[in-house]
Amino acid sequence: MLARIARWCVTHKWITIFAIWVPILVGVNIAATTAGSAFSTDFNFPGSESQQVIDQLESVSPEDAGFPGQIVFRYEGDQGVNNPEVKAAMEDIFAKVDAMEGVSVTSPYDDPSQINPDGTIAFAQVNITERDQTEILDFSKEVQTFDDDIAIDGLTIEYGGDIFGEFELPASELYGLIAAMIILILAFGSVLAMGLPIGTAIVGLATGAGLVTIFSHVVSMPDFTVQMAAMIGLGVGIDYALFIVQRFREGLDHGLEVQESIVEAIDTSGRAVLFAGTAVLISLCGMFLMGLAFMNGLAIGAIVGVLMMMAVSLTLLPAFLAICGRRVNETSRAALIAVTVFIIGSIVGVVTSNPAPFLGALLLAIVVYALSFIVKSWRTPLPHRAQKPREQAFWYKWSRLVQHRPWPMLVAGVAILGFLTIPLFSIRLGFGDTGNLPERQTARRGYDMLAEGFGPGIGGRTVITVAGPAASDQAALDSFTAQLAATDGVAASPPPTAIQLTPDLAIVQLYPSTSPQDEATTQLVQRLRDDVIPASGLDARVGGAAAGAIDFSHYIAGRLPYLIGSVLILSFILLMAVFRSLLVPLKAVILNLMSIGAAYGVLVGVFQWGHGKALIGVDKNGPIEAWIPMMMFAIVFGLSMDYEVFLLSRIKEHYDKTRDNAVAVADGVAVTARVITAAALIMVCVFMSFVIGDDRSLKMFGLGLAVAVAIDATVVRMLLVPATMELLGDKNWWLPKWIDRILPNIDVEGPHEVAVDQPEEEREPEPVAGQ
Repeated sequence: MLARIARWCVTHKWITIFAIWVPILVGVNIAATTAGSAFSTDFNFPGSESQQVIDQLESVSPEDAGFPGQIVFRYEGDQGVNNPEVKAAMEDIFAKVDAMEGVSVTSPYDDPSQINPDGTIAFAQVNITERDQTEILDFSKEVQTFDDDIAIDGLTIEYGGDIFGEFELPASELYGLIAAMIILILAFGSVLAMGLPIGTAIVGLATGAGLVTIFSHVVSMPDFTVQMAAMIGLGVGIDYALFIVQRFREGLDHGLEVQESIVEAIDTSGRAVLFAGTAVLISLCGMFLMGLAFMNGLAIGAIVGVLMMMAVSLTLLPAFLAICGRRVNETSRAALIAVTVFIIGSIVGVVTSNPAPFLGALLLAIVVYALSFIVKSWRTPLPHRAQKPREQAFWYKWSRLVQHRPWPMLVAGVAILGFLTIPLFSIRLGFGDTGNLPERQTARRGYDMLAEGFGPGIGGRTVITVAGPAASDQAALDSFTAQLAATDGVAASPPPTAIQLTPDLAIVQLYPSTSPQDEATTQLVQRLRDDVIPASGLDARVGGAAAGAIDFSHYIAGRLPYLIGSVLILSFILLMAVFRSLLVPLKAVILNLMSIGAAYGVLVGVFQWGHGKALIGVDKNGPIEAWIPMMMFAIVFGLSMDYEVFLLSRIKEHYDKTRDNAVAVADGVAVTARVITAAALIMVCVFMSFVIGDDRSLKMFGLGLAVAVAIDATVVRMLLVPATMELLGDKNWWLPKWIDRILPNIDVEGPHEVAVDQPEEEREPEPVAGQ
């Protein structure tokens, strides 16, 4: 089927590009722009105690069930914040905010506990009903305009809480694309060969992002879903196209015609892409087992991104290859100069956030290339260098080195992974607070001002609902608030306060003495639930951000084994069916688990323990974002299977031809190592580009994925795999006959027009790296 698809796309290359993909790209993005986005980050889930609190409040006080924030202000002049001029100005702001739909404001002038002891810092508690990302952003912008006309010397106004935080996205996709361009030029030695994976990835990325935006109206998706889909899609998209282009070039080098080389590339490496992508999709589908609406949204977004990259790689890429033909191996001086100028201009433009250098470099690159039609020497292809025999290539020698010392290499690889995994055993799940935001954001400055005036826990409002007769019994409520005030970890200012909402429901509001992301705050919530509330005899439940984080973490810990187990079993069965082996998939599953564990350990070491945190722009230690372990497992395991499939398919191909396991491993590593290394390096750059942004969760996720891919492509794929396969020998390909009979026969690589053991002298020279 893939051969027929490839042949059709080659024969109808212009239709494929301009009548199919261009309309899809344009149509999807027009629809996405017209519809807008409806992203909403909601980490609550049915059945949890924190969600029960939300459910209790929604019918009687929807603002308290929504999102909290603060309007924080400081005045150190005469009478402090009680200065009549300051009071009049701030009460005017509070009135305007309180008049907005779905908003409630508690003024510090109505509740003096919201003024710090020296009277210089105060805050108004703002609660808004639950709403999506766009609506929260509009609310935040509108509220911050209310102080535009206030000109009181010495008065500082800031806005605290997540509702006033700005979700600023780094130019990660651009950094990733620039890095990919440089790596691909060095790996392929051809501008065209570099441009093909980049071009297809851009089309897939733009189309996938548009579809995800549209789907946000249908299913609940967090506000970072597009970035997550872009991060994953861009990485796999360039990788998939890279493997197909490399196979196409091999076909040309071995004398095939352009069309037949494209068809073989799609019918061999394209099959590997299809299977590798399926492995990624299986891992992502495991996220549906978590039973969370927001996790389903993330999974759908990531699946859409991967599917689009698979689609463009198997249909659009063949059309591009047909247009390029044999020129894919050639690079002129003009093309290399033009691309270099464009890359430099793009880097300057991204770093300075100024499009002028980018546009100038693009114009200059076009001029340089246009001049090549006048200056003939600029069109002359750059010379190629002779390719070394495979036995003299670095990666062949490396594989042989590992195979000659399998036990020491195995021990060294396991030791490295074991050392990196050690921090994992002290992992603490939770959520970061606004104290992690950059200081240029008002939410961070508001957090710091609140912490200065009231202590670090003021941003972690905890709400306790009291139901039943006690809700209307003031004496019982007073006794309960006194118990809470005496509880270790509860802030003295503002003190716990009780508010009766209905005859059957009251809320008690308190603040911890430690920051929302601090471990002591988690311990406080557990102390309230396990000791204080049971001792009070009241029908009370604890909600709020810290309580929600605990509930979420416990839920994830309970469901994660289902995700891991299902993905491992399905991946094991698929690999067993593909490679007709019992030990190869078992080894792959174990090694992939080890690499993921090492990546988890690095995250704990950096973000929770604080080792090297300043290098990536993190101010303080904190928990690992509760959703990251499960999301990382689903994605990293799928990506690890990509490299496993591409490497093992070549090893199996050589083993079927030679029946010599040692030679097959060495040849398979030699053939794929350079491409896998380039692919992994591209993916690491794409993921690391998210570390340069401001959002802590994206930093964490990007670093985790980058470390996992780097470990998998180096320690696992180039050290542990050759060592274990050498030790197992022919047992690698053993499969009980009864299992062989019931497994479907899946041929990943398909038929081959080019012999595996073609003599070295018949191979065409390889382009010089960098040309």
